[in-house]
Amino acid sequence: MEMVPSEENQFVSKEGVFWSCRQSLFDEMKRPSQIQNAAEEPRVLCIIQDITNAKTINERLTLNLPASTTLSKLYEDVAHKAGYVNGTFDLAWGNASDMAPLGHNSEMSLSDSGFEPGGKRNFLQLADKDGEQPQIASDEPETADSGGPDDSSQERFIGPLPRDASAGSSGDYSSPSYSYSSILNKSETGYVGLVNQAMTCYLNSLLQTLFMTPEFRNALYNWEFEESEEDPVTSIPYQLQRLFVLLQTSKKRAIETTDVTRSFGWDSSEAWQQHDIQELCRVMFDALEQKWKQTEQADLINQLYQGKLKDYVRCLECGYESWRIDTYLDIPLVIRPFGSSQAYGSVEEALQAFIQPETLDGANQYFCERCKKKCDARKGLRFLHFPYLLTLQLKRFDFDYTTMHRIKLNDRMTFPEELDMSPFIDVEDEKSPQTESCNDSGAENEGSCHSDQMSNDFSTDDCVDEGICLDSTSSSERVLKPKSLLTFELFSIMVHSGSAAGGHYYACIKSFSDGQWYSFNDQHVSKITQDDIRKTYGGSSGSRGYYSSAFASSTNAYMLIYRLKDSSRNAKCLSVEDFPEHIKKLVQKEKEFEEQEKRQREIERNTCKIKLFCMHPVKMMMESKLEVHKDKTLREATEMAYKLMELEAVVPLDCCRLVKYDEFHEYLERSYEGEEDTPMGLLLGGVKSSYMFDLLLETRQPDQVFQPYKPGEVMVKVHVVELKNETISSPISVRAYLNQTITEFKQLIAQATGLSAETMRVVLERCYNDLRLLYVPTKTLKAEGFFRSNKVFVESSESTDHQVAFTDSLLWKLLDRHGNTIRLLVFLPEQSLGTNRTLCQKQQHQGSSTSDSQKSSDTSDFEHIESLSQELDSNSSLCVAADNRDLENRIRATPGSSGGASSDPDNHFACEERSDSEVNNDRSTSSVDSDILSSSHSSDTLCNADSGPIQLANGLDSHSITSSRRSKAHEGKKETWDTAEEDSGTDSEYDDNGKSKAEAQYVFFRAEPCSQDDSLWDAQKCLVVHVDKRITLAAFKQNLEPYVGVPSTQFKVFRVYANNQEFESVRLNETLSSFSDDNKITIRLGRALKKGEYRVKVYQLLVNEPEPCKFLVDTVFAKGMTVRQSKEELLPQLKEQCKLDLSIERVRLRKKTWKNPATVFLDYHVYEEDISISSNWEVFLEVLHEPEKMKSMSQLAVLTRRWSPATMKLQPFQEVILESSSVEELKEKLSEISGIPLENLEFAKGRGTFPCDISVLEIHQDLDWNPKVSTLNVWPLYICDDGAVVFYRDSTEEPMELSEDERSELMKKESSRLLKTGHRVSYSPRKEKALKIYLDGGPAKEPGLD
Repeated sequence: MEMVPSEENQFVSKEGVFWSCRQSLFDEMKRPSQIQNAAEEPRVLCIIQDITNAKTINERLTLNLPASTTLSKLYEDVAHKAGYVNGTFDLAWGNASDMAPLGHNSEMSLSDSGFEPGGKRNFLQLADKDGEQPQIASDEPETADSGGPDDSSQERFIGPLPRDASAGSSGDYSSPSYSYSSILNKSETGYVGLVNQAMTCYLNSLLQTLFMTPEFRNALYNWEFEESEEDPVTSIPYQLQRLFVLLQTSKKRAIETTDVTRSFGWDSSEAWQQHDIQELCRVMFDALEQKWKQTEQADLINQLYQGKLKDYVRCLECGYESWRIDTYLDIPLVIRPFGSSQAYGSVEEALQAFIQPETLDGANQYFCERCKKKCDARKGLRFLHFPYLLTLQLKRFDFDYTTMHRIKLNDRMTFPEELDMSPFIDVEDEKSPQTESCNDSGAENEGSCHSDQMSNDFSTDDCVDEGICLDSTSSSERVLKPKSLLTFELFSIMVHSGSAAGGHYYACIKSFSDGQWYSFNDQHVSKITQDDIRKTYGGSSGSRGYYSSAFASSTNAYMLIYRLKDSSRNAKCLSVEDFPEHIKKLVQKEKEFEEQEKRQREIERNTCKIKLFCMHPVKMMMESKLEVHKDKTLREATEMAYKLMELEAVVPLDCCRLVKYDEFHEYLERSYEGEEDTPMGLLLGGVKSSYMFDLLLETRQPDQVFQPYKPGEVMVKVHVVELKNETISSPISVRAYLNQTITEFKQLIAQATGLSAETMRVVLERCYNDLRLLYVPTKTLKAEGFFRSNKVFVESSESTDHQVAFTDSLLWKLLDRHGNTIRLLVFLPEQSLGTNRTLCQKQQHQGSSTSDSQKSSDTSDFEHIESLSQELDSNSSLCVAADNRDLENRIRATPGSSGGASSDPDNHFACEERSDSEVNNDRSTSSVDSDILSSSHSSDTLCNADSGPIQLANGLDSHSITSSRRSKAHEGKKETWDTAEEDSGTDSEYDDNGKSKAEAQYVFFRAEPCSQDDSLWDAQKCLVVHVDKRITLAAFKQNLEPYVGVPSTQFKVFRVYANNQEFESVRLNETLSSFSDDNKITIRLGRALKKGEYRVKVYQLLVNEPEPCKFLVDTVFAKGMTVRQSKEELLPQLKEQCKLDLSIERVRLRKKTWKNPATVFLDYHVYEEDISISSNWEVFLEVLHEPEKMKSMSQLAVLTRRWSPATMKLQPFQEVILESSSVEELKEKLSEISGIPLENLEFAKGRGTFPCDISVLEIHQDLDWNPKVSTLNVWPLYICDDGAVVFYRDSTEEPMELSEDERSELMKKESSRLLKTGHRVSYSPRKEKALKIYLDGGPAKEPGLD
């Protein structure tokens, strides 16, 4: 909970608040000037999050301080408020990943340190300093008043971590009842946590358990690593040894485990894999045994964790017993027996069930070697020897064969703190082993026990005898020991919180040194109580039968580790003083490494990291990151940047300098003249995680002088415009002041460009706005809208162009064209006449009438193509010589680079024949290539035989952005592309008089073949079109006619998007404003749509087929057409193209929504009046087996399907026509067609897209059967339109009984069926990566694999 800023933030005691405020009031009344200054001083709102402890991570501390407060004073205020000792914690910015702490002793004010005043929130994080938690202030009143750590269990926590501030605290730092001493930090618990790499909580829990096991820890310390024999990076015992040393001696709150996992051979991806903690225990023990071969620790795992049991079968007739000895490392205990609804209530009960024998009779009779026949027998397990450290695995993960899901059993199972195992030992077997034969000659097998109650299979190794006893005494001596020696003491509980799909592990471990229980939850360690232990039993408050575990807490014990109570063997952990010499050396080595890390962190905290740019004379613009210590001077930083940018062999060091730079605006903010010896920390405003500016390493020639950049200046990029050549030059950078007048600014430009200031016209291109002519001499740049970085166009000719209105001038037209021309790649169809005839076709097109373009066709798409081709072929003799080589000689292809080309001085702008109406069209922002935008254009396009090579101006800044200019006459006009917002249909290419609209609204258009150097395109099939994006689609198609070879009504335009998807563009009155440079367009032959027409895709609906949606044809529907008329036109097309001979009375059209059939269209419905229609529309055609029953829109067509549990089959779909939305009517109709009595009929709505497929193994319980509603149009049904899928069944019909084999086979068939239909398979187990520890340092990669 955030604290509201108040007077308490000034740290005045409650008793003195009144008198202090009163005295302050009198003092301030005597000093009115100071009152005014204080009122004017801005304040800084600081919100601090304490991340040093699990319970405080959700707390917020709020301070409202004057902006002049120093950082050192901020630390004092935070320490006082939070109850910490000042200097034992760090404050860092909370909105950056690499949080650089603020300076403890800095006298820099908050405003100078990057804090934002004026009510803006500045987020900080209170973090550990040098990995150590903050010290609690001993004189804190709250601490003194609070109780000890064991006063209340409410102030303790046991993982998983709380998600809010309610657990263990009041949520307010200022609350008197709240105390940091109630949170047991590292110094009080004495233990260090482990950092969770991502999903390594299972590893952390096991490592902490092993660390807290004295016998294992001491044995690991006694092992000495020989660096000459093995790489320390891949040595698992050595990395465990290092980790244990750090856990025991480090001052950090938590330790990383990356070195341990690296010794396992794991890469970073393994950190994101969830694994079972029992599986990890087995795999890691195996790896340690392999690493410890030929050492004193070779049998350590067996000595500590291995026990023995007998697997026997006893004949009930003759008493003959066949047996074998197995070894185990853990005992798996079943939570709930297979097929039972009742779980075992305790560990003792589960252990008794584990050794309970079963009788083999009937078909399972045992063949007795002595009786030489099959006899009834008893089969079971007997414990022969328990290990010193007894591991019990509670098998909470199971498989539900009813739902075919993996589940977790959350049933309650108690476990004692002291477990007496004497009732479970087989004393007779220990005293005098049976003399009957042994099946495997007494071979002993390592692994988990085998039990009939188990569902898992554990591997065994019959060839290795590892049944090593704990001591050297004989077995007969062991069994004579009193039963008290079989009492085991619980010391570790590994808890799982979550489900079978995933969750979180943490460990509750008892310390043998003080008997206190602790929760080890990754990096957080805290004390816990017996109440917390009892919470790990699992279960719920009440019994809910078979599914009781589904409603129980998901946090419960998964593995228990007990230690044998034997004072002669129970060890204590080695203290630091008792460490072996090689461990003491390791401790010293780790301390030195920590000190080195600390020094490195200190260097990092004092290092300024900032973006560095450099305009390299050879490599052009370079970008890097400059890391410089805050105490380094500007001179030293310049030398570092000089070497970083590799300028040694290019320019001298004294020809370089660092300047403040804004990359986004390309703005040089200031230079640092005379500050070469100033520290970088002072110049940059301190060490920050990120800066609001960059640095630029500027270079000059030896004979040049650096220009000083002063704060307050603005950068202006000046483009010189040549009206005669219609070119725009590369920009020249000029620095100006915002308070300069336009007259002074013109003189500044005149000095830089050599133009005349008297005749100069200056045009400012404002961002996202318009072109503004700066004509008021006394107006300042600030008043004209100049900002940090600006772009202007200047022209200073003696022409009369400056005498006309700016929007009518050639200058405006040139700039207007400059900002609106885009480059498109147009791919022509293979059937087109090709570019080798383009020139002559263009000439013929210009000389002929518009009769061809005025043709309209209601017949097939290709009716007029052949005739037009014949016409053009008949005139082909006029242009035989005009092949593609002639075309290339007349037209220069566009250069591939951004460089320019020569200019044609005779090609004047006036010949573009623009109309005033098109000049004022809207413009949208685009990034345009300089060689295109600055080019000279000709109205003759490709067919101007007299035009020479076209010049393209170079030098347009590649970073420049042309802005939109909004015309006053068309301010509110929307410019969209291929949408249906303004008109419901497409637009005709011709006006009411039959004249082409493209002729009346001509804008710039120029086309040329693709460059022959561009291997990506086929030059014969691709055009590069430079066009004003304000051109309409109709005019664009008119201009493409000569290159396609057919009239614009006979080809279609498709826009190609980034993923190569093509969508037809049909809105002829829309402009190309949504296009940008190098967008692709594909031309396809076929009849274009007329006004009011829509292209429609027709699919056949086959409700009972595996693929219910089948594409038939593309057709055209028109506005005002009835559904019956569209069917009359569609049926002949289906007969011709799809060989479907259908009767108009036996087909229906219906709405298609994705794959779902929806509204049925009635014959009298009219498109655009009753039925909304849009471009690229899709409809279903459904063939009826009987005349149409749908006659009214009030009726409802529902697709129904019967489920038969007795046969585990779904019947075919049947359509039911309802007169209303009544559930009763639906049930009556279903009862009528199925014969199911009304009182036994149950129904459920299908889920997902049509046909709502679902596995027959899941449909009986997964659907919401028989919802309690009276109408279909309410929750949870929401059946408001035709096409809904409804399943129904007979409630008295029992599901088929399936054997396990039958169920497994059926599941495979259902999975295959649902995958083929593209529908979701409910049960698809997550593919788990096997847990492996690689003894050779990592997995071997297969040849040919990356």
